[in-house]
Parts: sequence; structure tokens; C-alpha cells
Amino acid sequence: MQDMEVEKRRILGVDPGTNIMGYAVLDVCGRRSDVVVMDVVKMAKLPAQADKLKMIFTSLDNIIEEYSPDILAIEEPFFGKNPQSMLKLGRAQGVAMAAALAHGLEIFEYPPRRIKQAITGVGSASKEQVAAMLKALYPDIVQPDYFDATDALAAAVCHHLQSSLPIVPARKSGWKAFLSQHSDRIISNNKN
Repeated sequence: MQDMEVEKRRILGVDPGTNIMGYAVLDVCGRRSDVVVMDVVKMAKLPAQADKLKMIFTSLDNIIEEYSPDILAIEEPFFGKNPQSMLKLGRAQGVAMAAALAHGLEIFEYPPRRIKQAITGVGSASKEQVAAMLKALYPDIVQPDYFDATDALAAAVCHHLQSSLPIVPARKSGWKAFLSQHSDRIISNNKN
């Protein structure tokens, strides 16, 4: 019997931000996954927005060089009340994606609610709940000082879970379809 080759990949998760950017690298082999690194890049002390964007690009360029991921899983900016904050966050995301594209990584974006749903089962979960669930999944990780790091890991894990789920074919509906799909559940009243 021929051994099936198990797909191996490395996912870089990023939680973009202009003051703190979280990142995490997840090794995946089949359905198994292991955290390689999880940390943040701090940029709050940089004077100008352009300096922060340059730091995002340079930091991710170095992280990609060091860890050689195949995929970038990044959190999409969410629509908030402050358009200026959204614009800054969108720029940070764009620069992070540009760094990944420069290295030929595939890019997958996930809304924050979808990431939380994948990790905790609840799309409105708090950052604390996401971090606690990740700690339960990966007991060896050190709880970071910033939730940006666990949010980045959550993005990577979300991609792993989304991409490793089997594709379920559409099922026919109605009683006739149910009976044909579950003939083993039918009890006959015939006493022949």
C-alpha cells in the first residue's frame, strides 16, 4: 500500500497595526499544527506614519526571510467609527501584504468575526477568550504581553482550520432524499 504524502506548510499570521503589529508562525502537517513563534513589533515611538509603514515592511521582510512561510493569513480591517484609524489600519495591512507578495506568499484575508468564530465558536468573543482558547490548543505557548500576538496566531490557526476542512458535497433535501441516504434507518413492519 502506497503511503499518502501529508501536506506540509508554514502559515504566517499577522494582526496589522501601526502601533503594535502581531505576528505568529504556525507549522502545519496534515491536521497537526505547532506554533513556531508568536510576538509583536512595536512602533508607537516612531514619529511619522511613513516610518511605521517602513518598519512593518522591514520587519515582515525579515520574519519571512527567517521563517520561510508559504502563506500569509491576515486579519481584515474592520469598519469602525473613526475613518482616520481605519485608513491607517488599511495602510498597515497593505504594506504587510506587499511584503508577503514580494516573497511570493499566497495571501488569505479573514474578518475578525470569522477568526474569533473559528477559534472559540463565537464571532463576538473577546480577545481574552481567543487567547485562552489558543492556550488550551497550544499549552506550550507563553502568554504574550499583547493580544496582538494571539490575534495573529488566531489568524494563522483560522486559515489552517478553514483550509483543512473536508469539502462536503451538497445534499439533496426532502423525505425521498433522506430515505435514500439513510436506508439503514428504515424499519420494516413486514413480518414475512
